[in-house]
Amino acid sequence: GVVHMSVRSCSITTGTPCNAPRGAATCVVMSSESDASVLRCSVDQPDCFALLFDRHFAQVHRYLRRRLGDELAAELAAETFLRAFRSRRRFTGVEASVLAWLYGIAANLVRMNHRTEERRLRAYARAAAGLSAYEPASAVEDRLDAEALGPALALALAGLSPALREVLVLHAWAELSHDEIAEALGCSHAA
Repeated sequence: GVVHMSVRSCSITTGTPCNAPRGAATCVVMSSESDASVLRCSVDQPDCFALLFDRHFAQVHRYLRRRLGDELAAELAAETFLRAFRSRRRFTGVEASVLAWLYGIAANLVRMNHRTEERRLRAYARAAAGLSAYEPASAVEDRLDAEALGPALALALAGLSPALREVLVLHAWAELSHDEIAEALGCSHAA
């Protein structure tokens, strides 16, 4: 059968390595390999971390875009993966927790920018109803999110403490379970 593999950051389906430069270190990882296993591999073979980036960047970026808007999302998503890469040796999570760990790093970055988020939620509450045909897709998505929230809910979110707001949006927007939220925030399930 066909074997799906990732070599460095290129996905292939032939089972043979991609055309990496001669002498370059390559990381051959089966696409079904767990995130935690790939992360452990990346400690000795840093190129393997690219697979985690490929698997999860879009989810982390989408979460950050919904929290902070386009201006900060790309920057903080990149910062999330940079911090994860730098601290990958200290990762002690279980097999399925790499994405929750990444969301935890992203959530910490969001907390650092919570005043911007609070202003954004208040702006959602004041958002005008008209949509321009020339609005970028991300702006339309943000506007639809604001309309779905409704002004009262946006104000309520803005009025929550940063910690409670973080729990709520990790569940609603990142679709994390209670256990994953606890792990992302570094607290007990009961907290």
